[in-house]
Amino acid sequence: MSETNTRERQSPADAGTRTLNGSEIVIECLKEQGVKTIFGYPGGSILNIYDALYKHQDEITHVLTSHEQGAAHAADGYARATGKVGVCMATSGPGATNLVTGIATAYMDSIPIVAITCNVGVNLLGKDSFQEIDILGVTMPITKYNFIVKDIRKLAPVIRRAFTIAQSGRPGPVLIDITKNVTADVCEYTPEEPVPITRQTDSIREEDLDVALEMIRNSHKPFIFVGGGAVLANASEELRTLAHRIQAPVADSLMGKGAFDGNDELYTGMVGMHGTKTSNYGITECDLLIVAGARFSDRVTGNASQFAKNAKIIQIDVDPAEINKNIRTHASIIGDLKVVLRKLNARLDPINHDEWVNHVERMKDMYPLRYDKSVLTGPYVVETIYQKTQGNAVIVTEVGQHQMWAAQYYKYSTPRTLLTSGGLGTMGYGLGAAIGAKLGCRDMGLADKPVINIAGDGCFRMNMNEIATAVRYNIPIIQVVVNNHVLGMVRQWQTLFYGKRYSHTVLNDAVDFVKLAEAMGAAAFRAGSKEELQAALEKAMELNAPVVIDCQINCDDKVYPMVSPGAPIQDAFDETDLKIH
Repeated sequence: MSETNTRERQSPADAGTRTLNGSEIVIECLKEQGVKTIFGYPGGSILNIYDALYKHQDEITHVLTSHEQGAAHAADGYARATGKVGVCMATSGPGATNLVTGIATAYMDSIPIVAITCNVGVNLLGKDSFQEIDILGVTMPITKYNFIVKDIRKLAPVIRRAFTIAQSGRPGPVLIDITKNVTADVCEYTPEEPVPITRQTDSIREEDLDVALEMIRNSHKPFIFVGGGAVLANASEELRTLAHRIQAPVADSLMGKGAFDGNDELYTGMVGMHGTKTSNYGITECDLLIVAGARFSDRVTGNASQFAKNAKIIQIDVDPAEINKNIRTHASIIGDLKVVLRKLNARLDPINHDEWVNHVERMKDMYPLRYDKSVLTGPYVVETIYQKTQGNAVIVTEVGQHQMWAAQYYKYSTPRTLLTSGGLGTMGYGLGAAIGAKLGCRDMGLADKPVINIAGDGCFRMNMNEIATAVRYNIPIIQVVVNNHVLGMVRQWQTLFYGKRYSHTVLNDAVDFVKLAEAMGAAAFRAGSKEELQAALEKAMELNAPVVIDCQINCDDKVYPMVSPGAPIQDAFDETDLKIH
């Protein structure tokens, strides 16, 4: 989507108007927006901006990642951990295209980032010039909005608008592509205060609230399903109030982790393909499902025609496009989730559902999560991390078995403490995101908060070069590799559904993650037993430096419960069920 005319807010003539070049305007606009840290990689087309950045290095910290994809993931992790806009930069051509996976990751999970790229000069556009790429065309399907700036007079308004768009309504990534001539051209610049971001309330209709209230009051077996929108809306307190006021059990999606306290007595665990049996059965049995900021991903619903088949469904979402997209609902409320829940709570008297809550509680006792506690396993790794951090860490993950174990066995009591690629499922996401999250915590005054990235060995191979970034800037993250020498989740599917034909999923080679980490300057430990893991984690937390822990587990460990692809979620099975059948 190309740049269009925007309304510029007027500022007084004496508000500090100066004549600046385009690169200086970029830096001033970032300062306007309160940006403290950015991630990127320089190149020819963006050199002018990097030259301006050099002059402001005491005001904006730039982190040079090992790869542009790492910069995009770091901006994403920064945004998820802080709730602020993450910023990354890259040059034209391959620099810009290397950001694409990170931008798509942010788009799928509604994460506000601004990606700034520079292109060749206007006179070279469309001529297949060196390192020219139509990055607008490439990113149009994976951005909330994107711009190309060919006129310096439009540069400041575009940057300001990009930050507003990224944060407003349903958040998402915005890309700004700036031609090189604009970075050198000069014009007048007048500073402005950022546009306040207001919650979307004009779409909340009284009649929709009334319908929802009537459905809640008439329900005997209500259930609440929480998605990532609850995290983005900072709606935790309102969710807790609603759940306890109407005595409704609560399940979450992977993206919704932490929005509702994982230690609360009403919490039943994650729902879906690797959700708990209690959550899956509870949603199947309930007569009312209140969906708070979730988009009904196929990994949540399983067979959509069987999902919550006994329930009326109320969907609350800020994005009207999500209503009835994947699952037909009986009622919906469009608007900011925090505001909607406040309005509902204000009109609800306490409702007793003791019999229903007790039934769900019995299911928790009948269907607990289980794993072999005699040896080192993925679940044991996650539970040990939880114990050592006392639940007070930011957990980042890659994608696969370890990601599901991190969702199942770590209890997230507050939002923005699980950062993971949910929609795109991006292997290689976690390490860059952990770097961004740690610097975000620092910028929020939480420098001592532990940040731990949990990866499988397959994922770690993809972007492990970012260990060098963590070492270069002495960013004290802990990288835990759950190493089973295979592509674990793919192997699990091959075992269960492909007759144990392990086509290209075995990683049994001579790669030594401990030596690699040490070669990049990090401390590193190998853990082959529960005792060695305990010792390694304790040492890692003492060091306050980049650390890699290589945990050796069995290649046939699996994530349970599981729902077969296309099956209804109530058909969840575990190892015990497989033995019975």
